[in-house]
Amino acid sequence: MTALVVAGLSAREVSRRRTAVLLVIALPLWFYLVRRDQTGQSIRMLALGIGWAISTLTLFVVNASRGVDPRLRLSGASVTGLVGGRLLAMSGTGALLALGYALLAGLDQDVPHPVLAGLIMLISALIAAPFGSLVGSLLPRELEGALALLSVCAVQMLADPAGLTAKLMPFWSVREIGTYAVDGGDISMLWHGLAHAALVWLLCAAGTLAVFSHRLRLAHYPEP
Repeated sequence: MTALVVAGLSAREVSRRRTAVLLVIALPLWFYLVRRDQTGQSIRMLALGIGWAISTLTLFVVNASRGVDPRLRLSGASVTGLVGGRLLAMSGTGALLALGYALLAGLDQDVPHPVLAGLIMLISALIAAPFGSLVGSLLPRELEGALALLSVCAVQMLADPAGLTAKLMPFWSVREIGTYAVDGGDISMLWHGLAHAALVWLLCAAGTLAVFSHRLRLAHYPEP
């Protein structure tokens, strides 16, 4: 129940930021258009743009909730419910955005595995929610958090996908699965990408939960 309440509050917070929502919707489109003539790069850039947009929006939601979370904890809400509710809301937002752009790419591009091309957009959105939440929990100011997300996404775009640096980035799975889905690589890339995505999601979600559990712990006083 707590998770659903927090999810509703998070969705309401997102709806108030109309300009931010419009920018979130438009941002991946610019990533796509600058590489539209190259199918593989355009779809990878689109997926990374979705990841950047959703992680940044999640960061804003997490920072906006800092004043509300302590009151919810005092009223009986669990840390798991708080974190899970926000992840539910932002993952849902990301899934809707990914679905819309997957349809656009499917109509505009010819790829060997169109379903998997849509899958990398969904995976990017689902990873972005806990990743943005983790960054938001560690960096209390929006500017620092947004710059951190920008830095990570920039390194992800520029790093050699086969190198160690790229594999340590949260969205490496997008490029790995994209190579199989768009360029017809080996199917092992699909399984490597899925395993990487699951690991990143678990680490980011667990990290967020650990930070908030420490920050929102309730003081227990000895009996008089």
